[in-house]
Amino acid sequence: MKTRLLALALVAAAPLACGPATPETNTPDPGTEPAMTTPATTPADPAATGGTGAPAAADPGAAAKAEPSPEEKRKAEAAKQLAADRAKWEAEAKTEDARWTPALKAEAKALADAKYASLDAALKAVLKGKHRAPAHVERDAHRHPLETLKFFGMTPEMTVLEYGPGEGWYTEILAPTLAAKGKLIVTNSDPKGPADARSTFYGQRLQRFLERAPEIYGKVETVVIDSKAPKLGMENKVDMVLIFRAMHGLHRDKLLQPVLAEAFKALKPGGVLGVEQHRAKADANPDESSKQGYLPEAFVIKEVEAAGFKLAGKSEINANPKDTKDHPEGVWTLPPTLELGDKDRAKYVAIGESDRMTLKFTKPKK
Repeated sequence: MKTRLLALALVAAAPLACGPATPETNTPDPGTEPAMTTPATTPADPAATGGTGAPAAADPGAAAKAEPSPEEKRKAEAAKQLAADRAKWEAEAKTEDARWTPALKAEAKALADAKYASLDAALKAVLKGKHRAPAHVERDAHRHPLETLKFFGMTPEMTVLEYGPGEGWYTEILAPTLAAKGKLIVTNSDPKGPADARSTFYGQRLQRFLERAPEIYGKVETVVIDSKAPKLGMENKVDMVLIFRAMHGLHRDKLLQPVLAEAFKALKPGGVLGVEQHRAKADANPDESSKQGYLPEAFVIKEVEAAGFKLAGKSEINANPKDTKDHPEGVWTLPPTLELGDKDRAKYVAIGESDRMTLKFTKPKK
């Protein structure tokens, strides 16, 4: 299963991903290898001593190479996967760069400069915008962005924080909607981090996405955070925090409460936390289901309320009863990832995207 970080959701990253399991220790199992002993009274084999009675020189090529430890194998596989993901991204990014003609940039600028009277007016224009990646547009039927943002109560005048924007699916929608009268803040991991770190790759990916089209993303404020210890560094600044499909990774990495605490501080009193999350079966163990990308709804509500928020509403906008939540590669078996490739592809395309909870929370005014 590919490594995935939040983003998120703040990410963290990373956000958006299933991280590696706890590395196995490289401790030999006693008793599995026979003792290597030679009786002292055994005469030397002339063939082995060159007929001299003295041991022959060791043949460097005769000794088998040491078997890599489980940790070394895990790191090698992670490095291989990261290299493949980078290569795929570079190819896709070049194609996307070429798509941004002067005409497209002019259209994008017009979308960002427009002062929309309402969310409906904004999204009527923005969702049709050619600035959106074609593959992203195809997901509208599954993700219901207009209905979801209306449920959360977003308006074009708000200051909105998107935690863990991933590859920018919602950023394409939020940025032009908020550019003229509001503000969009997104979190990102450090694009200047270690070259072999997946978080660096995610940081570079989002940075390139934003820098590709300053006409529409130039006003987006980026907050670089440490995915292992996320800090937003803001208090009572934003009207809304949005976390899309990222809480499983935060819980898995033991970052859910730290991120919720930062979101609570960042929100103004009365501000809204909007959550969309892959929904596990009600009796699922969150520690286990999070590895598959899912969390039980009751667990999410409990965790968010433990951070000081109050549940203000639930919606079934993004529900999908076809999702059985027991797929070989977890939620990533389903579109848009389709982790199994062509294997049973028609089956998973027919299911569609995951069953998701859509929850609205508020920060108490007092």
